Amino acid sequence: MSSVLLSVEKAEVVYKRAITAVQGISLSVRDGQIVALLGTNGAGKSTTLRAISGFLGLDDARVTEGAITFDGHRIENRPPHEIARRGVVLVPEREKVFQNLTVAENLAAPVPRAADKRRLEDQIYQFFPRLADLRGRVGGLLSGGERQMLAIASALMCRPRLLMIDELSLGLAPVVVQDLTRRLIMIRDQLGIAILLVEQSAAVALSISDYAYVMENGRIVLDGDRERLNSHQDVQEFYLGQSDGNGQDSTTARRSYRDVKQYRRSRRWYG
Repeated sequence: MSSVLLSVEKAEVVYKRAITAVQGISLSVRDGQIVALLGTNGAGKSTTLRAISGFLGLDDARVTEGAITFDGHRIENRPPHEIARRGVVLVPEREKVFQNLTVAENLAAPVPRAADKRRLEDQIYQFFPRLADLRGRVGGLLSGGERQMLAIASALMCRPRLLMIDELSLGLAPVVVQDLTRRLIMIRDQLGIAILLVEQSAAVALSISDYAYVMENGRIVLDGDRERLNSHQDVQEFYLGQSDGNGQDSTTARRSYRDVKQYRRSRRWYG
């Protein structure tokens, strides 16, 4: 079995010294593994990625308890550039690319003086041939899917050992998402890097992940491999929009999730 690359142990994140956004979460990512972090808006998924990558300081937040360890080194509350240098690279949910720079300039920005920059670019263009065709186009003129490709490609220029992607499928057509997930598997297999994927769409995340965690209200409420979560009743009802076995169709199931009281959801997860 591969070794643990990232370990988050009972981490708590507090904003403005008063608001607890993440409460005692624990998760791990092994070498070469694709791990998904699932949950609805406000569950704490993006905060978790920012805590791992060091970008909490921009929001006046800190990891106040617990530990985050990457490749044997404690990294909680360290500056982003130091964490990135160790091999943890984040593709954010928004503001993914430099809008006024071309595709080629975006790729050059992370490593302007790297000796093997050209080799890296050639390799990345093999993963994303569409970017090779668009290398002279400015980022602001790219489609949503092309921007997501460019954001992932720019992150790969930093030679990550752990690539974290916040909301891969947000605002993208299903056919584009399917193509991106296929390319992520190629990247993992050929480069041997681990991927931590934050997603609202459980169907997307569970289609490629080896392991997944479900977050609710800043806590991990469920975890398991792809098979376990795909077959779990609550995941099917609340995240996959499938029938609950009582004749409800997917539309009714999704509506039930939105309407269900919070305390009832919590009782189901923790019970």
